[in-house]
Amino acid sequence: MMRISCVVLVSLMFEALNAQSILGQGGSESGGAALFDINLGLSAWTLVVFLGLLFILGKYAWGPILSAVEAREEGIKSALEEASEKNSEAARLLEEHREQLADARRQSSELIAEARTAGDQVRQEIEEKARSDAHAILERARSEIEKEKNTAVEILRKESVHLALAAASRLMEENLDQEKDRALVERYLSDLGSGRGGR
Repeated sequence: MMRISCVVLVSLMFEALNAQSILGQGGSESGGAALFDINLGLSAWTLVVFLGLLFILGKYAWGPILSAVEAREEGIKSALEEASEKNSEAARLLEEHREQLADARRQSSELIAEARTAGDQVRQEIEEKARSDAHAILERARSEIEKEKNTAVEILRKESVHLALAAASRLMEENLDQEKDRALVERYLSDLGSGRGGR
């Protein structure tokens, strides 16, 4: 407010001096007065006009001008404060966003690690089950092979006994010498090979 008053005061003084110099020039042309002659009447009227103008401006113009300037200054201050608040809010939101992003990355890496661990565990369980199943199948196969072998051996024993009994009964029917025994056994074996041996 003080600055505006000073500016108005200085501008009015320059106007007064300008008006005085113009009047002084007019007088020098007509009467030949010097450039820096002081005219007390003109100075008094200039001072009266200046004070009157200062009073009118102070009463009617400076109040609205100053209130408009103060209102503008307050508006700028509030806009700056609001911008500062929004800036700090944006910084806070950015920091929250960064924290959430870091937390999401951490959680995703934890989930990936858990998934890898679970996948490894499932793979190991599947491999272990496959080994166990293969071992069980192998054991069953061995058991079945052993059972089949035992069955075959038993069948062979029975067949051998049967063959021995059949051969012995034939030998008993015919009491022959060694060549005839051999021929009899060979003939019996050939009969067995052709499927004609008696039991």
